[in-house]
Amino acid sequence: MASTLDRVTARHRAMVRPAEAKGFTEQPFWRLDALRNALIGNSAPDRETIEHEFNGYVSAAGKGNAVVFACCYARLRVFADVQFGWRDRVDGQLGPFYDSADLALLRRPWPTGTLANLLAWMEVDATYAGNSFVTTCDDEGRYGRAARGPGRRLTRLRPDWVTLVIGSHSDDPYAIDARVVGVLFEPPTSGLGVSVRSKPVLLLPEEVCHYSPIPDPAARFRGMSWLTPVLREIGADIAATEHKAKFFENGAALQTVVSLDKDMSPEQVAEFADVFKAQTTGPRNAYKTLFLGGGADVTMRGTDLKSVDFKSVQGGGETRIAAAAGVHPVVVGLSEGLSGSSLNAGNYSAARRNVGDGTLRHLWGEAGASLETLFARPKAAAELRPDTRDTAFVREDAKDVAEIQSTRSQALRALLDAGYEPDAAVEYLRSDDISRLVGRHSGLFSVQLQPPGTKQPTEDPPAEDEPGDDAPPEGGQGDAGQGTERG
Repeated sequence: MASTLDRVTARHRAMVRPAEAKGFTEQPFWRLDALRNALIGNSAPDRETIEHEFNGYVSAAGKGNAVVFACCYARLRVFADVQFGWRDRVDGQLGPFYDSADLALLRRPWPTGTLANLLAWMEVDATYAGNSFVTTCDDEGRYGRAARGPGRRLTRLRPDWVTLVIGSHSDDPYAIDARVVGVLFEPPTSGLGVSVRSKPVLLLPEEVCHYSPIPDPAARFRGMSWLTPVLREIGADIAATEHKAKFFENGAALQTVVSLDKDMSPEQVAEFADVFKAQTTGPRNAYKTLFLGGGADVTMRGTDLKSVDFKSVQGGGETRIAAAAGVHPVVVGLSEGLSGSSLNAGNYSAARRNVGDGTLRHLWGEAGASLETLFARPKAAAELRPDTRDTAFVREDAKDVAEIQSTRSQALRALLDAGYEPDAAVEYLRSDDISRLVGRHSGLFSVQLQPPGTKQPTEDPPAEDEPGDDAPPEGGQGDAGQGTERG
């Protein structure tokens, strides 16, 4: 394994970083992959880097397209609004959340940062590179597991400066037991007027949080950006936006044909064209009255934006981009999501649930499992899980949780009334495994849970009055009888 790391490290020191090559940020950026492979080749099967040029995706897609930015921001602002805590998995079931001292670093990853800042960077890197890398460092220049000194903090590794080193027992990167044996971080040349290459840093996999929510089908260990499948849609949306801008720049018409007298010289035609453009082109000249000299004829060909159904054409592309991002157009606020039945009551709730259940829960789970690498587990069964109890986007799910708890409470009451042991009933409701009730019946039935044949106790009858001073004598009738006898 050591020979694999040494060989890859030496090769990377001699290799020119793709980000340093000229022309890599030129559009169209989806052609950069072929250019990159042509320059550096595929002669290193024992390493994996992101397959595209990071700056190209950022500048052309993220900063150059409003739809991509809106989808990325819609994911980011919700993805970052979550907390993490430990939960023990016992018999396949997750227990309650609890904290540990190590998680203080997660909530305050660097002096001025919060967990939301860290998650925002992870989402940005996953969007534009398909991979996000985070490790630890301190003020003494140590990193990874060795970073235990003052100023210990989490730090982001720019994804296009990271290479995954692959090794195996047989030193064959294609072997079935091949795995990531190292994470090589190599920043580009830096310095003020002097070419100074930063020293490459080699980290072990367990020292790095590698977050890659979408696997790359063409690779074994790296992730893929969700932008890659919709690059042509992004390019078409950029072209449509430019087309709209040209429509307003050129006099609010798609095409204008001017016919001049055949006897005009080329110089006269050029002079007339300059005057015509000065009077008609640009949004300030739109809809002005046009005055022409003799022999000039203007014909308007083409149609306006409404007749070419521009909104529907561009809106369809926006929807496909949002689908690749895993966010509903209603949540993003795109044109097709803000028209017609999409605005009816309840539709936003359905769209929110689609994003929360279908996209965010997956991303949160992947982020927790990735960040777990940087912290010591308090218990062997502990897992770092997302805590969404304070997440506003999924707060309405609390109503559903309450309904589920109410149903379970009724089921628990029915099981207790039927005579099952309380602990067995709770285990059944948690695991949904009815076999947990086998052999756990108390043998008691009915609501009172009395053994069969048991006679209900009755209240003692009131005690009979004992003879007292007021009791009449035997055979007598009281005072009246005594008085009669005397008479």
